[in-house]
Amino acid sequence: MTDDTRSTGDSAGDVAARVVTNAAQDIGSFIKSQREAAQVSLRQLSKLAGVSNPYLSQIERGLRKPSAEVLGQIAKGLRMSSEVLYMRAGLLEERPSGPVRDALLADTSLTERQKQVLLEIYESFRRENAPETDIQPEETGEIS
Repeated sequence: MTDDTRSTGDSAGDVAARVVTNAAQDIGSFIKSQREAAQVSLRQLSKLAGVSNPYLSQIERGLRKPSAEVLGQIAKGLRMSSEVLYMRAGLLEERPSGPVRDALLADTSLTERQKQVLLEIYESFRRENAPETDIQPEETGEIS
């Protein structure tokens, strides 16, 4: 046992369980706030996302941690970027933001696939126009 776990009486398993519970509550409360901001009822979102009403309620209350697939369905139901939910749930690392990227991700008239294609094109143009010294080997796919 480490000093941290001895002083609180927690085992490593207890600490890990608390971290998972906190992450579930965080993503759940975020989904709920987004749903309320969009003025969509729990029942409406569960139908749009293709998940049961009780399951969505459990996610929002932090009792269940949704899979990446379910997060994608919820994002689609809320007409928001699934990338945002993946980052909030800790499934995806945050990418650098910028005005073009942020505008594309926020555009509700585009599908997720369209957003990803546009971002890939944008990034390829940026790499193409960047000075040679700014491009790292991993960005070009070359191995040094």
